[in-house]
Amino acid sequence: MNPHVFVTYRHIVGGLVMFPFAYFLERKARPKLTLALFMEIFVISLLGLSLTLNMYFASLQYTSSSFVTSIANTIPSLTFMIAVILRMEALDVRNPRGIAKLLGTLISLAGVITMTSYKGPAIQSFSRASQHIRSNFVHKSWTKGSILVIASCITWSIWYIMQGITLKKYPAQLSLTTWINCIGAAQSAVFTVIIQHKRAAWRITYNNDFWSIIYAGVVCSGITIFIQLWCTKQKGPVFVTMFSPLATALVAILGYFILGEKLHIGRIVGAVIIIIGLYLVLWGKDRDQNHFKSQEQPTDNQKEPKMQVGSSAER
Repeated sequence: MNPHVFVTYRHIVGGLVMFPFAYFLERKARPKLTLALFMEIFVISLLGLSLTLNMYFASLQYTSSSFVTSIANTIPSLTFMIAVILRMEALDVRNPRGIAKLLGTLISLAGVITMTSYKGPAIQSFSRASQHIRSNFVHKSWTKGSILVIASCITWSIWYIMQGITLKKYPAQLSLTTWINCIGAAQSAVFTVIIQHKRAAWRITYNNDFWSIIYAGVVCSGITIFIQLWCTKQKGPVFVTMFSPLATALVAILGYFILGEKLHIGRIVGAVIIIIGLYLVLWGKDRDQNHFKSQEQPTDNQKEPKMQVGSSAER
């Protein structure tokens, strides 16, 4: 299936699924949508959905699902660096928690370099897999696929940062999810029409194509984006992206047993290095939050003394 058609359809499904929830549950809590705010949501939809996902799924044609999700583990590091530059994230290299975040970022980037520069011996694909990918496009150009997925990671990181900024102005997560999906679907549709003129590409067969669109639209474009927005509002964009390494292990396992993909030693080693680095960052950030909470709580010496009022006889 054409990846750009797939991206368009999944956002249409995501917008349709989230619309009734946003309309009824946030009718009174939804802020007024100004032109400036609409343009901000337009840019978010472009960076997080239409542009990013079109590059992301196009890269799957030239590499593999396990490789793409492994490179996507750079998103937490990139998000962290952008947040530090914009002063949305604290970094103090004079204490262990700051060193852990900086060291973890460097280790995760070293893991990415390992994955892209060293393949290593291949582990034989699982012969009983339900499907075996045998497309002419798969593994055709690792260089082109790598450029596409790295570019998508950069735009995705900026998307997470912008989520935190936009949620302060538009805190209605259900409505924001609906807007992002609808605008992202329109943007992707325009892009797809320009590069794909055949009507046959838009046809959906009632098999894996249909169910992939339904799953991606409902779960990924609908429920997942809403949960990410809610978590971003509660904990910030860096915290949300720290859990993306879990996808690497899950996709590698599912890709091996279901899609019959080969596992390479270099990919496994690189993924392990990435996960170690990213959870160093997560440890440092957790210590940061505990430190800031302890500073906000007044000590016993800072507490105001209670005034005692008694009668003259008591005094």
